[in-house]
Amino acid sequence: MIKVTLLGAGNVGFHLYKAIYQADGVEIMEWYNRSLTTLKPYKEKVSITDQLSTLKEADIYLISVSDNAIDNISHALKDKKGIIAHTAGSVSIKTLHHHKSHGVFYPLQTFSKSRRIDFREIPLCIEASNKEVENILCHFAEALGSTTHLINSEQRKALHLAAVFVNNFSNHLFTIGEELCSKNHLPFSILQPLIKETVDKLNYLSPKEAQTGPALRKDQLTINRHLEDLQEDLHQQLYTILSSSIQQKHE
Repeated sequence: MIKVTLLGAGNVGFHLYKAIYQADGVEIMEWYNRSLTTLKPYKEKVSITDQLSTLKEADIYLISVSDNAIDNISHALKDKKGIIAHTAGSVSIKTLHHHKSHGVFYPLQTFSKSRRIDFREIPLCIEASNKEVENILCHFAEALGSTTHLINSEQRKALHLAAVFVNNFSNHLFTIGEELCSKNHLPFSILQPLIKETVDKLNYLSPKEAQTGPALRKDQLTINRHLEDLQEDLHQQLYTILSSSIQQKHE
């Protein structure tokens, strides 16, 4: 039985709690958050605390807080004997170097509290200070049903950057698309089959092979018409930059 103490109750921490609570072979010892208000709905199911100094002993202390808070939390755990691991995509494992046993347990996914997540469909990227820590973190990931990927901090940093492009930036473009639909009294749902097909065909084609649209065709007449229709300068700039990037990539 792997005993885990979870630190943080943001989007990632919330879903990790649910996954750990339901997993076989893993016991959640305690859930820490600097504000107990967030944790009170779960106090009948798990021991909750807002005190780092009184945390119980555990095999893994899983830090799932904002990137700039990881270092402070880590130092507050300096006397703990278990593995100290964080869940961040862009924070180096070296941040935890003052702990003998440390690692990274990065779930590559976008998390929203209102959306149910199945950890069996999430790649878990693991980095560890030594082989023993690596084995324990891999067993932990397997208990959640996840596939494991052993990657170093530089690879993880690149992966996180790639994830920002394919998820965060694409979702921002969806937001602009939704605004354009709304202004013209159209439901955003009419675009959802297109969005689905855009993603689904990546199972068969590389993203470069799957590219379509006026920029690829160098259809300047349509591009100019689109730019005229866009009322916000920032949207025009985004359209122009992205169209130029597509054309340069496909020269």
